[in-house]
Amino acid sequence: ICCKVRGDLVDALKRLYEKVETFDGIIIETTGLADPAPVIQTFFAETNEGEEALERMYKLDSVITVTDAKYILERLDEEKPDEADNEAEQQVSFADKIILNKTDLVTDEEHLKSIEERLRRLNPNAP
Repeated sequence: ICCKVRGDLVDALKRLYEKVETFDGIIIETTGLADPAPVIQTFFAETNEGEEALERMYKLDSVITVTDAKYILERLDEEKPDEADNEAEQQVSFADKIILNKTDLVTDEEHLKSIEERLRRLNPNAP
């Protein structure tokens, strides 16, 4: 989902909560380079008077970021206009877990190691 449709996300989660008695979990996938902050904040945002807050319906368990080994350094190094966030940095920084995907496309072992080191510098707490 796009991070700009927070109202739609809230409505969808509330409808799902009313329809499903129990479920193991919900996975919300954002678009490729979406800023994860608005989606995360959705679970803790204030609701309209009389409405039940999402944080009482759901528990945000984790934020998982899948990074493309072939292109992640390019994305991290992108120059953004003033006051614009680098979405790739945001995704890596907000993650509880980072999955380094497409490592088979990086044939140089040293380059792959430098990618892992860069991700760990941005987010040393994510496995």
